[in-house]
Formats: sequence, C-alpha cells, structure tokens
Amino acid sequence: MHRLGGIVEKIRSKNAGPFWLTIDIFCGSDAAFETVSKALKTGQVADVFCAQRDSIKRFDIPDLCVIKFSLPRPTVQGSPQDRDMHGASYGALLADLEI
Repeated sequence: MHRLGGIVEKIRSKNAGPFWLTIDIFCGSDAAFETVSKALKTGQVADVFCAQRDSIKRFDIPDLCVIKFSLPRPTVQGSPQDRDMHGASYGALLADLEI
C-alpha cells in the first residue's frame, strides 16, 4: 500500500458554494492516474470525511489525469461551526490515505 499523497502530484480542495466542497486529485501522469483511479474507492473518501457514500460525486477525467470529488460540506459555509470558510484544508486529509 502507498500513501495517496506520495503517488499524485497535488491534492487541492476548495469551496464549491455554501453547501459543497470539491477535492481535485492531480495525478500528473497517465500511469499515476490509472493506479489511483483503480485503487481509490469513493467509499474510502466518504469514510475520511464521515460522509454518506451516496452523497459523494466522483468524476474521473483521464484526459487531464484528474480525479474530482464533490461532497456536502459538514457545516454551511460561514456558519459559526465552519472551521474552513474556503474549504482549502480538506484535501490534506486525503494525502495520508493508504491505497
């Protein structure tokens, strides 16, 4: 098994509106994309973020060697419980994921 962050070029997360987050995994090569695309399961991502598996949207984009996940924010953006207004820190949680 390997850490996801050690295989890919970059993992970025960002705000996708007040109710959604987007996480982009830039694989950097066709080989890395194929490896990650086959090994990384949507359920693993759901488990990391304590999200319902059927609430996560996954987009594999082979022409760009990118895998994108969209998922509901744990709290509404800007609410008193929101600890990351821009959603920028969520991607770091995937870097240590073993696949």
